[in-house]
Amino acid sequence: MRIVVCIKQVPDTAEVRINPETNTLVRDGVPSIINPYDLHAIEAALQIKEKLGDVTVTALTMGPPQAEDALREAISMGVDEALLLTDRAFAGSDTLATSYTLSRAIQKIGFDLVICGKQAIDGDTAQVGPEMAEFLNIPHIAYVKAIEEISTQGIRVQRLMEEGYDIVEAPLPVLLTVVREINEPRLPSLKGKMRAKKAEIKKLTHTDIDAEEDKLGLTGSPTAVKNIFAPEARKDRKMFSGSPAEQVAALVEELKNLKCL
Repeated sequence: MRIVVCIKQVPDTAEVRINPETNTLVRDGVPSIINPYDLHAIEAALQIKEKLGDVTVTALTMGPPQAEDALREAISMGVDEALLLTDRAFAGSDTLATSYTLSRAIQKIGFDLVICGKQAIDGDTAQVGPEMAEFLNIPHIAYVKAIEEISTQGIRVQRLMEEGYDIVEAPLPVLLTVVREINEPRLPSLKGKMRAKKAEIKKLTHTDIDAEEDKLGLTGSPTAVKNIFAPEARKDRKMFSGSPAEQVAALVEELKNLKCL
């Protein structure tokens, strides 16, 4: 069985900066991390490998050359191999172009199961996983909180809902997006770190995955960000003290004074 885990390198949310001219995140000089939800996707794949045995786990990401650091971290956790999709043709991709590009790579390397985090913390769209499933023409199950059973034929999972969870079964191949509740990601071992340091990260361009250029990057993106900004810090805050009832009464009075009620 081959499991492909799609991960993304994102800016540390404590250090987010925005370029006011391009309305894009400034990544240069900003610490980057693996998208936290993707760590749970890696752990889910590794647990399946430990359970079934004959499994290859491949980490895949799309990004600039420095995204290689995220892949090496995935290898240090126990991933077997890692692939980096990096090409100027991918720049400016929205979720649709990103999903198309990733799906082309997944089709190229082959797969039985694709696992993603439910969303990336820098975009919060939760669209890439389901869109990839559409491009791959396979079923997908979102918000997976537990994997009950899995074999080479199919899978049964718990899908998180607002009130409880659903039990969902699907044949392989299938794509899953997972939530934090599914597991606790392991820490890299010393042996894993040494292996990751020496590992070869294979780099792929749009020609390597036979992608159509008009579906890539800005050209292939039907959506665009018109404006993005960081909220300005405000100092006119008020703290209410007393019992909960007294705080509520004070808040209501303040809202009336501001003519919000």
